[in-house]
Amino acid sequence: MKKSKFLIVPMIAFGMVSLAKAEPLVEESAIPGEFSANISLTSDYIFRGISQTGNNPAVQGGFDYTYDFGPAAVSAGIWASNVKFSDATIEIDYYAGVGGSIDNFSWDLSAIYYSYPGADSSLNYDFFEIAPSIGYDFGFMAVSAGLNYSPEYFGDSGDAYYTHGGIDIPLGKYFTLSGTVGYQAIDDNAAWGTDDYTDYGISLSTEIAGFGLSAGWTDTDLSKSQCDDACGVFSVALSRSF
Repeated sequence: MKKSKFLIVPMIAFGMVSLAKAEPLVEESAIPGEFSANISLTSDYIFRGISQTGNNPAVQGGFDYTYDFGPAAVSAGIWASNVKFSDATIEIDYYAGVGGSIDNFSWDLSAIYYSYPGADSSLNYDFFEIAPSIGYDFGFMAVSAGLNYSPEYFGDSGDAYYTHGGIDIPLGKYFTLSGTVGYQAIDDNAAWGTDDYTDYGISLSTEIAGFGLSAGWTDTDLSKSQCDDACGVFSVALSRSF
């Protein structure tokens, strides 16, 4: 995001991270459901096309819980990353949702709370989003679309929505080519710091010895005066799930 927040959903947006398949942290017989964890090192934390770390590296990680009850599954988790804003150095996201699949069609409805511990409360950095999404796997490629809505966006900038779509294309057995595009609309652009904007990106990812490796480019249609070096960024990421 522009704080005047490389993505996720987390992104959870185009975070330039390809995670290996998670392994349970707790044996299934202990408690219902499955726990997992993830950690990554990225050359830049990009959220919706804009660097959150001033083009510097980020260490990111989180914990997730999933309970599958047949036609669908519920999940919850926490994720954190360093950021570089004038009044905040860390972002912690909390999320929960429900999702499922029918044949090749998938759906998800999640809620996300973005928090910035240490920032002055008067800055109103913390915000909440609801995020429904759908997807379809054609085999030779998978597509997805979603809408994130916030009743009061970052910096007390009013209601905002982010519409986004993505495509993943397997390249043989080992690589995946991914593309994303999104549109961020904000009620109070002056409080946010830029006009409404479109972001887009492309990345290539693979898995080596249980580690996810990705590299890609992301940019926006914001002018240089509004985004400067925070937009138009190439980044690489190394990740691992447990």
